[in-house]
Amino acid sequence: MAAFKSDFLRVLSERGFIHQVSDETGLDDLFAKETVTAYVGYDATATSLHIGNLISATMLYWLQETGHRPIALMGGGTSMIGDPSFRDEQRGLLTPEKIGENIEGIKKIFGRILRFGDGPNDALMVNNADWLMQLNYVEFLRDVGRHFSVNRMLSFDSVKLRLDREQSLSFLEFNYMILQGYDFVELSRRYDCRLQMGGSDQWGNIINGIDLGHRMGTQQLYALTTPLLTTSSGAKMGKSANGAVWLNGDVFSTYDFWQYWRNTEDADVERFLKIFTRLPLDEIARLAALGGAELNEAKKILATEATAIVHGRAEAEAAAETARKTFEEGVTDASLPTIEIGNGLLEAGIGVLALFVSAGLAGSNGEARRHVQGGALRVNDTPVTDDKRLITMADVSAEGAVKLSLGKKKHVLVRPG
Repeated sequence: MAAFKSDFLRVLSERGFIHQVSDETGLDDLFAKETVTAYVGYDATATSLHIGNLISATMLYWLQETGHRPIALMGGGTSMIGDPSFRDEQRGLLTPEKIGENIEGIKKIFGRILRFGDGPNDALMVNNADWLMQLNYVEFLRDVGRHFSVNRMLSFDSVKLRLDREQSLSFLEFNYMILQGYDFVELSRRYDCRLQMGGSDQWGNIINGIDLGHRMGTQQLYALTTPLLTTSSGAKMGKSANGAVWLNGDVFSTYDFWQYWRNTEDADVERFLKIFTRLPLDEIARLAALGGAELNEAKKILATEATAIVHGRAEAEAAAETARKTFEEGVTDASLPTIEIGNGLLEAGIGVLALFVSAGLAGSNGEARRHVQGGALRVNDTPVTDDKRLITMADVSAEGAVKLSLGKKKHVLVRPG
């Protein structure tokens, strides 16, 4: 681990954020002597960011905490194309209206993570549509495109892997890395931005921007990437049984978010505490040293702290309390994930397998049937033994819901509506 002089790089290094830096000594010197502006770009391909994006957003948080200025760059322009990096096929094209809607959803997260304002290290939220949508195509080709070597662009892994598999790469997508590089130049000119940060899959694109800046006369620019985060068992971070783990509560509930962290593998607890919480390192070391059943307490702290950053302290503690009641007292709580089904279905009776599929606790009737055979499904805390059982209004509890459970940790309330 490098012995950095600057607070920012030292914090990132100690907490496990750094994978590659374009010029460690030069960047460390820059951070040690002046207030630095750095950015991370986020394409607006959905109404919410996901856990993978939380890593880079947390780097922006530590940037601000150590006295520097973060920029969250919204890809209003680049989202019109879509990043082809390490994808097998082209993304679906989004309308400007949908991109705008997605950006509004993403803004909610940054309002919790960063401080915005007019001070010297207050965060900025910038949209690259402000300059990309104003470009004149011929002028852009002459002034910017001439600095890019197609031979070199073809050598980048994000492009080469697609071509090696003989999968189509459209001319539209091929332009993405040029626009991303140009973003860096524009941010340097407009905001004196010196550093771009991102995941390790963005290294080639960021280096492109540094090279373009050099050719177009900017100050020296820098790159910093984070490692691709996987669990100790090798799984990619951010996937749950129900799909991606989103940061917005209207897409992925606060309770499910808390549970995702509570289910962290033992070997990942210390690493995730460092990256996804703001706890002091000595406290993290104490928690990581716990063994056996005590390690579960560290997982609960990880879950509550990570959830508090994204959803707020009150909602995080409410989710923790719901989990405690559900698992320790076996009671139904109104803050569990909830779905509604029509009164008519319950009055007529709905098959237990179909209901578990509708609740997202099983992917198919066959999968639900296997869970029944394994004794993993419960209705109102009673094991399901008959896969042909019907759920009716008689199963609705005094609290007005049917509680479905998969194992000990996944629960959904079904309310007649």
